[in-house]
Amino acid sequence: MGPEAAKLLGAGIATLALAGVGIGLGNIFGSFLAAAVRNPSAAPKVFGNLLLGFALTEAVALFALVVALLLLFVF
Repeated sequence: MGPEAAKLLGAGIATLALAGVGIGLGNIFGSFLAAAVRNPSAAPKVFGNLLLGFALTEAVALFALVVALLLLFVF
């Protein structure tokens, strides 16, 4: 395996984290929706936690994308 193939393989593996992020976001919003339907008065209280979870999960996606781009174009 040459260095170019290893670089492409590493970038592909780094982007696998994006699948996990998609699953995580689905879980976050699905759980919020289920909780909001069961108890609508508590939904505004947990909305801040929803946004925090969304932001942290999206940060993982951005980090994975940056790693993949670094592997492709820098090394």
